[in-house]
Amino acid sequence: MNDDTIHFDEMPSPVGPLRLVADARGLRQIWFETERHPKRASPDWVRSPAALAFARVQLEEYFAGTRTQFELPLHPQGTTFQLAVWRELGRIPYAATISYGELARRIGQARAMRAVGAANGRNPLPIVVPCHRVIGANGSLTGFGGGLPTKRYLLALEQRIAHGDLFDRDERRALL
Repeated sequence: MNDDTIHFDEMPSPVGPLRLVADARGLRQIWFETERHPKRASPDWVRSPAALAFARVQLEEYFAGTRTQFELPLHPQGTTFQLAVWRELGRIPYAATISYGELARRIGQARAMRAVGAANGRNPLPIVVPCHRVIGANGSLTGFGGGLPTKRYLLALEQRIAHGDLFDRDERRALL
């Protein structure tokens, strides 16, 4: 890849089409079709399935339940604070959840729960940097850029895989 070229591609997923964006240093963004903060591809970007194959394969493995940890070069763009929040998001184990307050404590900013929530909401690499694993202090599902049904799906997928149940209830009923 040319160092200043931005590559993109789209892939189907169980949560709807995903747009993948990368540069020579790594994956920069993953967009849901129905974003809370919609984005547009720049006319300078180059559609390149080959350049995004590295990310697509791992995302497909994640959705198939055969990958629980991503091993991708990442190159998110954000402030120093946002990058600290996103780095900590990456440390949340597969199928685990934490609260916004716990996330704030983990980055040494216990009083910055709102700022942590805002940084979480601006995470450019959902799924790979698992912002869906952050929930309300009372266990409730809170906002998610891909929508609450997507967050619910991702958390349920991880729980099923972590507990060895490859089918969700509806899929099991269909098989019986």
